[in-house]
Amino acid sequence: MFFDEVSITLEAGHGGDGCFSMRREKYIPKGGPDGGDGGRGGCVVVRCDENVSDLRQYHFKPNYKARNGEPGRGRQQHGKGGDDLILKFPVGTEFRDVESGELVAELLEHGHELVLLDGGKGGLGNIHFKSATNQTPRQTTPGEYGEEGAYKVQLKTIADIGMVGYPNAGKSSLMGCLTNAQPKTGHYAFTTRRPNIAIIEYHDYFDRLLLADIPGLVEGAHENRGMGHKFLRHVERCSVLLYVIDMEGTDGRDPVEDVAALRHELGAYQEELLDKPWAIAANKMDEPHAAENLQRMQAAYEGTEIHAISCIGETGLEELKQGLWTACKPAAD
Repeated sequence: MFFDEVSITLEAGHGGDGCFSMRREKYIPKGGPDGGDGGRGGCVVVRCDENVSDLRQYHFKPNYKARNGEPGRGRQQHGKGGDDLILKFPVGTEFRDVESGELVAELLEHGHELVLLDGGKGGLGNIHFKSATNQTPRQTTPGEYGEEGAYKVQLKTIADIGMVGYPNAGKSSLMGCLTNAQPKTGHYAFTTRRPNIAIIEYHDYFDRLLLADIPGLVEGAHENRGMGHKFLRHVERCSVLLYVIDMEGTDGRDPVEDVAALRHELGAYQEELLDKPWAIAANKMDEPHAAENLQRMQAAYEGTEIHAISCIGETGLEELKQGLWTACKPAAD
């Protein structure tokens, strides 16, 4: 399974207590206070790691705590600070406070890390409280508690191109044609149940693009029908959207209306998605009614990049590949 949403509870380490100690050595009858300070508690650090694919680890183990600082000791020995707890998350991870829903942090680049929770300060030993009027202080302070929090963690896929479409439109087949990936395909709806990311290689440019296959949407996805919000949030950070349309109109669907319906679903979920660059992959052009539907689509969406393709016949794929490059990196073309 692919885990892109979990709830976790995190706690930073507590600071160690300050030490009460009086120096006791032969021939030094009044050695005075020598209690050391407690060590600082470990912080909770979240790190972005491109080698982590999803939130699986945190689904099975949702609670984490950093180490506490050690208490101070006599002879002015300070306690050792607690080790920081470093947790790795995929690129595109968001952290929201469970109670308020407020966005607390997000990780967008490999290697980026931040301190999510601070460890508690160590307490002071009695050496700090010596004065002219108090030569044998018994006062110390305890270590402070570390910060803690409960978070809703969500993964939003980051890719150059996000493929959207209705179930069985051929998105997985298209991904297999454009990349070296081998996604599951089949003649039934919802073959893809989790977002897949693969690489389109451009050897002429010595470069590559990331292609995301978003599971099929259904009408009302913006209202969270089916797995609506879980799927739709993965298109938020894609640079270009590619609408993959079944041009045969399987199950009585109208390809032209499918484009309008998909645009409606994305706009209703987040209006900014309609401002992203987009193109249409008119798939299954080897079917009988595809050519007629293509003419209607070209008339309805004049000025929009429409690529007539067939994954089975492997036609139009190179033109589509070049079109995606131009859309993502127009200055590099």
